[in-house]
Amino acid sequence: MLTKTVARLLALGMMLALIAAACGSAGSDEGAQTIAENTTADPAPDTAETVDPDTDVAETTTADSEPNTNEVETADPEPDTAATTEVDLDLFFDGALANEVATESCTLSGGAETQCYTITVAGNPVTYDTGPFCPTSITDTAEAGGIWFDGNGVYELDGQFFTNLAELYSDDNWLMYDEDGNIFRTETAEEFDLAARPDVDPSLQNHCVEGQLDWLENGEAIPSTLQIPTEPVLAETSATTRGNLGVTLDGIVIAASAPVDAILSAYTIAAFDDCGGHYNPNDGYHLHGATGCSEVGDSSDDETAMFAYAMDGFPVHSPLADAAAANLDECNGHDIGDGYHYHANNAAENLVIQCLIGQTVAGAADDGGRPERPDGPPPGDEEG
Repeated sequence: MLTKTVARLLALGMMLALIAAACGSAGSDEGAQTIAENTTADPAPDTAETVDPDTDVAETTTADSEPNTNEVETADPEPDTAATTEVDLDLFFDGALANEVATESCTLSGGAETQCYTITVAGNPVTYDTGPFCPTSITDTAEAGGIWFDGNGVYELDGQFFTNLAELYSDDNWLMYDEDGNIFRTETAEEFDLAARPDVDPSLQNHCVEGQLDWLENGEAIPSTLQIPTEPVLAETSATTRGNLGVTLDGIVIAASAPVDAILSAYTIAAFDDCGGHYNPNDGYHLHGATGCSEVGDSSDDETAMFAYAMDGFPVHSPLADAAAANLDECNGHDIGDGYHYHANNAAENLVIQCLIGQTVAGAADDGGRPERPDGPPPGDEEG
């Protein structure tokens, strides 16, 4: 009896153990499923967080790279395209242009077919009064006269300059004043016309030659018409010209070098005013030297302001105090980041623009649209 009872108890215990094991197994499966769900749910946000930054990075990279690409594409050609800065007509002073500017098709000296401005300048500066030119006495100070330059230096036209002429040019034939110290100078339109010629009348040798607006025909300025490219076109090589070199922003032609040898050989001084210009009966007022007049824009210690356009359409700035330190090219030009421009020579050189790197309108740089100077003997001497 006892044995049977023990056997039943053992069997019951085994059944209870099997039931407990079964319940534990079921709980473990539910826990595993919960963990799996949690594990799957967690990566989803992680994946979303990973995708969003990827997208942000891609967008940032695209946004950053586009400007960089554009900057590279724009920056690389800039030194080349700097040569094609357009002529800005708005820079001319009011009244500097006598007529409305026309835009026309044109052929340049190197064969380029392009567009050009036909510009008629007033022929008298609109930013300053011309003169003075010649002083009246050897006691006069520099304020009474202008300047003279001959390729070697710039000289103030004071009285002392005239007393030192024989020494300056090593020739005792220079004597440009009378015993009272009065300087011989052109004082009428007739004298001006006879002296401002290639063949100076002998009666006007040892004279300081000056002209006045009133002595021009009808007492009026002589306009000049020129053509310059609306946008500069580079030439294969730099070149000099025999005619006009450019036009100032206040309406004056920049002429080629003054014929210093011919002037001095006639024992004359063709006086310039302090801006480097003077009158000719046929050309009117024109510029032979740049001294800082009629500038526009700002200047700094190592850069000067613009005052003109060259015949090829490039801007011209005033002379530099230290041109040797500016790394200029053979035509006294450079590009400092805002486009190519020339620097004028010091007035002492008697040549405003050294040479041109751009093409000019075919034929325009040779005559510049100015009348030819007369040849032959003075009026009244054609016969006998």
